[in-house]
This record gives sequence, C-alpha cells and structure tokens, in this order.
Amino acid sequence: MKKIFNVTEVAGQGLEALLGEKVTIFSLNYIYHGILAGVSETDVLLEDAKIVYETGDFKEKGFKDSQFIAKEWRLRTSCIESYGVLEGK
Repeated sequence: MKKIFNVTEVAGQGLEALLGEKVTIFSLNYIYHGILAGVSETDVLLEDAKIVYETGDFKEKGFKDSQFIAKEWRLRTSCIESYGVLEGK
C-alpha cells in the first residue's frame, strides 16, 4: 500500500497559472476559447470568448468553426473537464 504523508498546497497552479493566456476549456457539453481573465472557486472569466463547434485538426492553425459569444463570458468550474493552451489556436 502507498500512502501520502504530506500534502503541500502550491499557489499559482491549475487555472490560476494560466491567467492572461489564451486558453481552451473543454466543458461537459461545449468547448470554449478565450483569454482567461479571472478565476474563482466557482467560476472562470473569459475575455473575447468563443464557443467552438468544430475543432478540426489540432495541428492546424485556428479552429474549423468557432463563434464569438461575448466580450466577457463566465463558466462554472464544476462543468470543466479539461483546459489548457493549444498551440496555434
């Protein structure tokens, strides 16, 4: 059996580490893309937010079909499956 004895909280990890970056967020139903402008325990704030209907090849520049939503858009953190910075997107 393996056990963890010490837990260390490291500030600035997770979503916080990506503040100011263009991120892609995969949620339960949709994919969102924009500048990560804010993070709280329950929500994230995207600026120049887009919803991505079709990604196309991830190696290609941009998305095949993405639509502008709003200058600011909030997402619930409870619906986020994964997130990150996609090169060329």
